[in-house]
Amino acid sequence: MKKILVSGIINIETSLKVDSFHLNDIKVVYPFFGISSRVSGSGMNIAKAISTLGAKPLLFSLVGKDNSTGTVYEEMHKYNISTKYINETLNETPQSVILYDNDGNSQKHIDLKDIQEKDYSTTEIKSIIKTCSISALCNINFSRSFLKIAKEYTLIATDIHALSSIDDEYNKEFMEYADILFLSRENLSINPYDFIKELSAKFKAKIIVIGMGKEGAILYYRNDNFINLFPAVTTRPIVNVAGAGDALFASFLFFYNKTHDPYLSLNNAIIFASYKIGTNSPADGFLSEKDLSVLPYTILK
Repeated sequence: MKKILVSGIINIETSLKVDSFHLNDIKVVYPFFGISSRVSGSGMNIAKAISTLGAKPLLFSLVGKDNSTGTVYEEMHKYNISTKYINETLNETPQSVILYDNDGNSQKHIDLKDIQEKDYSTTEIKSIIKTCSISALCNINFSRSFLKIAKEYTLIATDIHALSSIDDEYNKEFMEYADILFLSRENLSINPYDFIKELSAKFKAKIIVIGMGKEGAILYYRNDNFINLFPAVTTRPIVNVAGAGDALFASFLFFYNKTHDPYLSLNNAIIFASYKIGTNSPADGFLSEKDLSVLPYTILK
C-alpha cells in the first residue's frame, strides 16, 4: 500500500474547559484538569490519526525557530512521523486556544502567525509524491504549491472546513483540484444535499463528504450517482467536538487508501470520529485499526 502525503498546519494548542462562553465577574477560575496543551493543527492531527491507525504518513509543514519546535519534533517521533519534511521558516510556530463546555460546544481562536505568507519549497517533491497514492492537502496557503504536481501522480484529498459559498475564492483552487472533497455544513445557508449537487456540477471531485455534526455525514459518490446520509454513532460520552472533522477526514483516507470503497471508509470514519470526541483535546483520542474493529457502538437516530 502506497503512502499518504499530508500537507497542513502544525500548532501548539491549548484547550480550556468553561462553564459558559459568557464572561462573568469572577476574576480567577480554577478548572482542575480543564486546561491542556498539545501539539495539534490539522496537518499534525491528520498525520497522527493515520499513523495510529497503522499507516505511515509523510507530513509536510512549516514551524518557527522557537521553543515550540523541540516539542513538535518530540510529538512527531512519539507517533513515528518523520520530521524530515518540516521546514523551520516561520517567525513563530502557530498557536491556538479552544474553549469547550459540558454540552460539547466549542470555540476556536487560531493565531496563524506568518504562515499564510510563506511557501513550502523543496526540490524533492516530485520524487516524494510518486511514492504516494493520496495527497491530503489541507487548505492552508503553502499547500497550493503541491496541487499541480500531486494531481499528476496521486488522488488529491482536501478538507475545506466551514465553507459558506460555492464561489469561495480562497478555496476555489483546492476545490478544482480535489478528487476527494470534505467540508462541514456549519456555515451553509442552503440544504446540504442541494449544496453537494451544486459542488458536483461545478467541480470534478468523485467523492464529496459533508460533515453533519450530530446527524452524521452525507456522502456523494460520482461513480454510483449516490447521495445519502450515514448516521452518527455513539461510542462513549462526548467531551469536546473540536477535531472531529480532522478525525473523520483522516480515517476516511486511511480506509479508502486500503479498500477504494467509499461506503466502508465513511462508515469506519464515523465510528473513529465518534470515539475521538470523547477526549478533551483535538490532538488526542485516536484508535488503531485493530481497536476500531472491535469497538462497540450505537447508531444514533
